[in-house]
Amino acid sequence: MVLMMLGGAWGVIVALPLVGFARRQAVLARAQHLLVGRPRACRTPRWRLPRPVVIVGAVLASPARRRKQRARADVLRREIPVAIDLISVAVGAGCTPYVAVEVASLWCPPGVGAALASVPRACRLGASFDDAIRDAGAATPVLAPLTDALDAAARLGVPIAPTLARLAAEARADLRRAAEQRARTVPVRLLFPLVFLVLPAFGLLTVAPVLLDGFARMR
Repeated sequence: MVLMMLGGAWGVIVALPLVGFARRQAVLARAQHLLVGRPRACRTPRWRLPRPVVIVGAVLASPARRRKQRARADVLRREIPVAIDLISVAVGAGCTPYVAVEVASLWCPPGVGAALASVPRACRLGASFDDAIRDAGAATPVLAPLTDALDAAARLGVPIAPTLARLAAEARADLRRAAEQRARTVPVRLLFPLVFLVLPAFGLLTVAPVLLDGFARMR
């Protein structure tokens, strides 16, 4: 009997903090529920960073953001010819522009595939193909020529195969020009290691031993 009383007492002692915590949580939940309907001015203000700190952070982060955007655009430019070819094959097989875009989003490279996948996703949510393809072109400017051609084909019913062939040829020509431009900048980028690394190493290996030997003989 004594053991049972002691056990019950210990249970009450252990349960008291839990009961108090549950009551506090219930009070907080009711208070938050009441604050939801209050005007914004009556709510407790949230702590925010000072505006100058936010501006400086945005300025410092902008170069990294621009580099990320350029890298994504370069990836999309390399993948667009494949996507155009897939859409052209699907259209040649008798698919509509919507079905061609859906097929291409499944089988083309991941970067441009994710951009094209937004079109069937928006259509499944109730948007028209015209609006979805225009939104995709606006969200990813690199795809604008392709999305404009698909939009015109869907609205006007014009043959799209010649347009797709021209877009694929232009995309590959742009890739070749970009590669040639990067190749022309290689000598400029090599000037720094040549001047500050290769030439000093060459001087240390060839000129320095001769000079040291001459100084040793003069002594």
